[in-house]
Amino acid sequence: MSTATTSNPPSNAGQNLRTAAAATIGHPLRTFLITSVAMFMAQLDNLVVSIALPSIRESLHAGLSGLQWTVSAYTLTFAVFLLTGSTLGDRFGRRNLFVAGLAVFTAASVVSALAPNIGVLIVARAVQGLGGAVIVPLSLTLLSASVRPEKRGAAVGAWGAIGGLAVALGPVIGGAVVEASSWQWIFWVNVPLGVILLPLAWFGLTESRGSARRLDVVGTVLATGGLLGVVLGLIRGGDAGWTTPLVLTGFLAGGALLVAFVVWELRTDAPMVPMHLFRGRSFPLVNLSALLMSFGMFGAVFFLSQVFQTAFGDSPLASGVRVLPWTGMPMLVAPIAGILSDRIGGKWIVTVGLGLQAIALTWIAAVMSTTVPYTDLLPAFIIGGTGMAMFFAPIANLVLGSVQRHEEGIASGVNNTLRELGGVLGIAVMGAVFSANGGYGPTATESAPQHFMDGLIPAVATGAAVLALATLAMWLVPGRRPATTAGTAIDSEVTQASEAQQEAEYVTL
Repeated sequence: MSTATTSNPPSNAGQNLRTAAAATIGHPLRTFLITSVAMFMAQLDNLVVSIALPSIRESLHAGLSGLQWTVSAYTLTFAVFLLTGSTLGDRFGRRNLFVAGLAVFTAASVVSALAPNIGVLIVARAVQGLGGAVIVPLSLTLLSASVRPEKRGAAVGAWGAIGGLAVALGPVIGGAVVEASSWQWIFWVNVPLGVILLPLAWFGLTESRGSARRLDVVGTVLATGGLLGVVLGLIRGGDAGWTTPLVLTGFLAGGALLVAFVVWELRTDAPMVPMHLFRGRSFPLVNLSALLMSFGMFGAVFFLSQVFQTAFGDSPLASGVRVLPWTGMPMLVAPIAGILSDRIGGKWIVTVGLGLQAIALTWIAAVMSTTVPYTDLLPAFIIGGTGMAMFFAPIANLVLGSVQRHEEGIASGVNNTLRELGGVLGIAVMGAVFSANGGYGPTATESAPQHFMDGLIPAVATGAAVLALATLAMWLVPGRRPATTAGTAIDSEVTQASEAQQEAEYVTL
């Protein structure tokens, strides 16, 4: 088989893609089907869980902190081990790790479905996130290696579209499953898919490896412990009190571990997060905007996905349909936003997108009440979904354009990780605002919907303020760097893969 040639020596990443492509070129369709279904399953598991939270709360008698951990446990482990999963795949074999991730995700789905209490569900969700952190990045790597260079853009584009479809249909599928049976079935549906995919992946995918990068075990442990402590303090502070020993210990120990993480990353020869990327203005500001966007928007989605069932008495399916204008808009607007960003620059598209999201949450906070008609909320949902599309379509180019070409892979991974962590922190902080002003209240009383609304409105307003800060941070990003003509064909292929991963992974709540 012929491969692209250049006059320049190929990068390690380019050589790995080229070698893997030569080995697996005969089975691109099979690889696409296996990796796309696995990625769809991992991505879908976030929004279907969000729409099932009211049912989980009633069934397992969970409080706010339990529901927060049900979502955040998955997102936290996914975020921390996202870069680690790719590194392990390069070292021990991408197919091997992909199959292992599938097995872990499927087994954790069984435990989640059988969970007798909220504690077991939270632990199972954390293990699910670990499996998802392996499945999602390696599904892209395996797919990229299976197709010819001239067809790779179309393949990863279709892969990204399937990820967007999971986001758009997540609330509807989750609502339909919960209404037709029970919340446990949002996890049971993963099991037959996982059982079918495991042998297909083992026998149908060809093994490949990347450069043997050293695993930053110390950095991973420090980051995990530090984030766990801070998030624990934020989630428990609203219930237990901000000065209780557990909360204070979480903040102090978590903060100390995060400081130690930064010190370690500055000194180690093989950092998980290379700190030199943050020396300029562009990369830090773009990533700050991304973190704040996830903080504000996905923290708000945590509560807005519950409002129709909890405050308005809608069924799970009806709730999923009502949220669809928000989650479905990116499928329609993202292609247009991508075209515009090529013409006028991604910075201004993203800035406007963040501003639209801030407007949407401000609108919701202003009109929300127990008697508000859905038609008053619908424009805000459409505006918010449009803003999300304008953010996610060009953000990959902004991230990749802020670093050197050989740093694009790690830069994309860092951006993905920070966005996931933003969602975790948003749920924790906005949950504290929610519990300080309201709560779920006794479900059998007439005051329960109003009590929920009392907490929801200031929480959503907090999200709007955070998104306004994200808009300001993006506005301060320097203008677009002139495009370079240097670079190899393989560099371009790696860039396309990074962009597809960036666009497809934008929701893991």
